Amino acid sequence: MIQRQFKLKLTKAQEVLLVEWLWMGTGLFNWALRKIELDAADGLYYTKQGFQNLLADHSKKLGMPSHMIQGLLVQAYISWERCFKKLAKKPRLKSARNRLNSLPFPNPIKTPVGTRVKLPFMGEVRFHRQDIPAGSIKGGRIIRRTSGWYLALTIDAQPNQIPAINDGVIGIDPGYNHLITQSNGVKVENPKELLGAIKRLGQAQRGHDKKAVARLHERIANQRKDRNHKLSRQLVAENAIIAFSKDNLRGLSRTGFGKSVTAASHGQLRSMLAYKSRAGGRKYIEVPGRNSTRSCSACGALTGPQGRAGLSVRQWECSACGTPHDRDVNAAINTLMAAVGMTVEGGLRHAA
Repeated sequence: MIQRQFKLKLTKAQEVLLVEWLWMGTGLFNWALRKIELDAADGLYYTKQGFQNLLADHSKKLGMPSHMIQGLLVQAYISWERCFKKLAKKPRLKSARNRLNSLPFPNPIKTPVGTRVKLPFMGEVRFHRQDIPAGSIKGGRIIRRTSGWYLALTIDAQPNQIPAINDGVIGIDPGYNHLITQSNGVKVENPKELLGAIKRLGQAQRGHDKKAVARLHERIANQRKDRNHKLSRQLVAENAIIAFSKDNLRGLSRTGFGKSVTAASHGQLRSMLAYKSRAGGRKYIEVPGRNSTRSCSACGALTGPQGRAGLSVRQWECSACGTPHDRDVNAAINTLMAAVGMTVEGGLRHAA
């Protein structure tokens, strides 16, 4: 399965209809969340199939496609299901300031012809020309962004293969001064897209220009996504095994590094590496980052810098064996050894 997004060219009437659907969809989503919560308190539970058909005859009354109503009910059901399984927090109700920004079309959509696609209740909708992979369309979602309306299609097709350039084995340590450091000593600079737009963003915020602020944030997000796509593609093409140090990004975001964590977008990079490695027949391994900086990659002794005071130490020497280290390269080497099952004893590396 792959996803493709198309920017729509809506008529005024179509845009008005979608805005109405977003408002109605927000209310419907909130109703579904509350119904599941209140009925569960009374000992009444639903199956996914049963809940999505709860409003089977309300399409004309609500003025929305029946499959869209089902999709919103399923969306609310999955939110509570993840909460009950301890995978997510309790879902929150939407508000006027935080309403839904997308609408599901879970039923199969007809394959677009030229630059037009036919959608229920809307008729033919035009979109900017883009190549569409061959395959059956399983569903879609209309998304509202600052830059316009988009149609995201889920297509049953094979993703584009990434041609292998090399069969390297690499360990990666994420950072903020450098976006990533590789076990071979290569460091990728952090573009810091937010820093480049911070002046204009501050002007827009002080001027209370909400649209300009939203446009800038969308542009920054697109820049991050673009560089992560390019970097992940390069890493998958060059390496047969990729080991990535998995830090607690959620915990770090609550500290004084919150803005740096968001700007680096390491979580997005990890997910891209994971699915591109699967598609390209590569092996991607996430390794807990505990003690990767402190451990000497030559002898295994915990003699490296630690704590906040040790963050400024970029070069250090192991007091046990005397090996000099670059902080980030050492962490990347430890990540690689942990991934491939290597240990260090007496200055020699052994299979675990």
